[in-house]
Amino acid sequence: MARTRIRPRRRRENPIRKTTGKGGNYRKTKSGAGMTRKGVAAYRRANPGSKLKTAVTGKVKPGSKAAKRRKSYCARSAGQLKRSSAKTRNDPNSRIRQARRRWKC
Repeated sequence: MARTRIRPRRRRENPIRKTTGKGGNYRKTKSGAGMTRKGVAAYRRANPGSKLKTAVTGKVKPGSKAAKRRKSYCARSAGQLKRSSAKTRNDPNSRIRQARRRWKC
């Protein structure tokens, strides 16, 4: 019987760095959670054809695409918040609460 040789796994050449802080791809909780513009760009480079966008944080016209994205995010994140633990739900500094504040939900 021939032995099969198990090859070690290769590491990804350029994995997406999931770091927070200055120059990172994710915001710290205190600064509103979610991905940074740089993080979204890195994700889109790694995943061609992706439609990922950054948060809608500014003023928007009612009925605009941005307003619809915000409304959709707020509805989705309300469901996430509802399903989270009581500790997370009631903590104003939890990641989901900070992200919702940033999106102006």
